[in-house]
Amino acid sequence: MSDLPPWAQALALLGLLLASAFFSMSETSLMAVNRYRMRHLAEKGRRSARQVLKLLGQTNQLLATILIGNNIVNTALTALITAFAIQAFGNNDEVLAIATGVAAALLIVFAEIIPKVIAANRPETIAMGASFGLSPVVWVARPLVAVVNRLVSLLLSLLRLKSQDDKSSGLTTEELRSAVVESSGFIPSQHRKILLNLFDLEDLRVDDVMVPRGRIEALDLEDDESSLLDQISTCFHNKLPVYRGELNQIVGILHVRKALALLTKEGGFQKAMIEQAVQPAYFVPSGTQLYTQMQFFQGNRQRLAIVVDEYGEVEGLVTLQDIVEELVGEFSTQGPRVRRALHWEDDGTALVDGMSSLRELNRGLGLSLPLDSAKTLNGIILEVLQDIPEANVSLKIGNVPLEILQVQGRVIRRVKILRPLGEPSNESTDETAGGLPGDEKAERAVS
Repeated sequence: MSDLPPWAQALALLGLLLASAFFSMSETSLMAVNRYRMRHLAEKGRRSARQVLKLLGQTNQLLATILIGNNIVNTALTALITAFAIQAFGNNDEVLAIATGVAAALLIVFAEIIPKVIAANRPETIAMGASFGLSPVVWVARPLVAVVNRLVSLLLSLLRLKSQDDKSSGLTTEELRSAVVESSGFIPSQHRKILLNLFDLEDLRVDDVMVPRGRIEALDLEDDESSLLDQISTCFHNKLPVYRGELNQIVGILHVRKALALLTKEGGFQKAMIEQAVQPAYFVPSGTQLYTQMQFFQGNRQRLAIVVDEYGEVEGLVTLQDIVEELVGEFSTQGPRVRRALHWEDDGTALVDGMSSLRELNRGLGLSLPLDSAKTLNGIILEVLQDIPEANVSLKIGNVPLEILQVQGRVIRRVKILRPLGEPSNESTDETAGGLPGDEKAERAVS
């Protein structure tokens, strides 16, 4: 070492320092790089991205090469500084201590902290650049790394420990959900809502989105012909369930357009024509997963299904539009009467229909009504009271005060909801709920 001129010694010192910084920077950037971003760039033809993915595909080999190379360079750097100090100032304890301190300071500041901070801030750019330098180093060091890894495996086996292979780098559903929520600067708000709603589709059942039994508009074959004709001619739906006497006795599904065509036949409209025009009804059990039901609709070429319980009793009706609206939000279609969006009045109250869906109330008014059993406001009130109430009865479910305004037969028709204490005055805008607030679906039977 003493035979080298000072400039060569300084150049060697700088080279070792840069090599140590390179290994530190490479390690941090490759471990912090977004693999999905790299796959996207690789598919677009970026050679450097493909090189990064190749290195990350052999993580054990990569890390072992970086660690071995970094330690060899750091050891050489420390030895070189010590040799410089001994040559310049003599061999004594003070010189050795100062030389060690200088070497440690250079390594910590210029070979560890600064390179790793830079790599953490720009992992993709640095990883793609460093991949071209690391690839030949990994190839050259392969025999040495194999020996080291074998020795490590032997020592681990003596300690009865097992080294795990690289696990899949795929994201779980919750991790992907968090990534979507945090991507507000890259994905438009409406698109983000659709993605979040898609994650929830697996957890939802047809009971959560169906039109409840009390809201189904259907034709009763025991009605007179004039009533049936009036109902068909004023209907706002494409399809209507047809039953005989009682809703559980479903005869089939009538396409309204076909029914209107019957009016032009000779001899006038007759009730028997409806029975001839109906198509078989499609029944699904209560509790069917929403995603599964969407696949059933697709496979069976259906758009409407009657939801029944374990005894065959009709619980509600679900359409393909109901499922689609869970993803993209309510459609602003016209209906048989003016829709009134869910909102709080100035006095902190909201008037709602008793057959409104609890999910829509929670979404539109920012409430937290339980969704464990009952699916409608009428159902949860009857469940809590365990009796059919009269009008002007007040109760509280969770932290939500309610006042029953109108009861018709066995069904609660109108309810006043008081805003819970501590709730914000603005309407809920929960992203994960998706869709637009409103009780449109509760007032719609079939689209």
